[in-house]
Amino acid sequence: MDSPKLPIHLRIIQSPHDRSGHLRADDGWVEKAWSAETTRVLVVAGNRVEPSGETGVRWRTPEASPEGIRLLLGDSPDGASFAVLTGREEAGETWRDLRGLFPALLADTTEASFLMHAIGLAEWHRATRFCSRCGGGLQPRAAGHELVCTEGHLTFPRTDPAVIMLVTSGEPGSDEERCLLGNHTRWPAPNFSTLAGFVEPGESLEDAVRREVGEEVGVRVGQVDYFGNQPWPLPASLMLGFFARAASTEITVDADEIREARWFTRAELAAVARSGEIKLPSGISISRSLVEEWYGGELPGSW
Repeated sequence: MDSPKLPIHLRIIQSPHDRSGHLRADDGWVEKAWSAETTRVLVVAGNRVEPSGETGVRWRTPEASPEGIRLLLGDSPDGASFAVLTGREEAGETWRDLRGLFPALLADTTEASFLMHAIGLAEWHRATRFCSRCGGGLQPRAAGHELVCTEGHLTFPRTDPAVIMLVTSGEPGSDEERCLLGNHTRWPAPNFSTLAGFVEPGESLEDAVRREVGEEVGVRVGQVDYFGNQPWPLPASLMLGFFARAASTEITVDADEIREARWFTRAELAAVARSGEIKLPSGISISRSLVEEWYGGELPGSW
């Protein structure tokens, strides 16, 4: 049973499945496992999967699964778990992408690890069509976890590190302490969140936090403290969460990524969240965990 004391971004990854990486290159074992009666298969059409009831997703037998790229997700005493990647046209009207499955994951976190694995690989296969060294076509191997071209060059799944940070100002824990939230230009006006950005080559995580905050809202950052991380295969990120202490407070938004940014005390944040003036990120995200960790409890509303 999930612990209510854990931040939700930790709850959904607290039970990682055994990925059985040592079995991926054993083609004989993989083929035998695919034919076993205990094997279950998750069909991913583009980046969508079929839900099952109010919680969870539908698992099929190999016989009831369409043709496609087979991915070995893992093995257990109960049987092997695969995913099959097919085209988006295979998805029915009720099929959902990962964001659409958030309510189900909040209710039942047991499938989250499999979904993160399968959809992350689906996004990689969809985006990786040609060898980056010779330009040749690619074929899957190692149960879908590698791609190889006719010249023998290997391509592996990539994960892009991204920092996500809650910037604070004022005496820590005081009524006057404030946090900084922004509205991205791609989002509806009420949607506010923590700031975030990708780590650049040769850059430390702490410097990435300082650079991104400076670029997006013009605020200088001093101390940076690590909070936690979360896989985010939309399409291929690992979100690394931080608290950052502001060394300046004047806001100058870049207007390219951030439309508006505002400082909120805890009382102000609760009031605007309660009234719906702003909406905070989904409870499944590390952004929400950062905000509620600073606030000291749960906040209403989400987007």
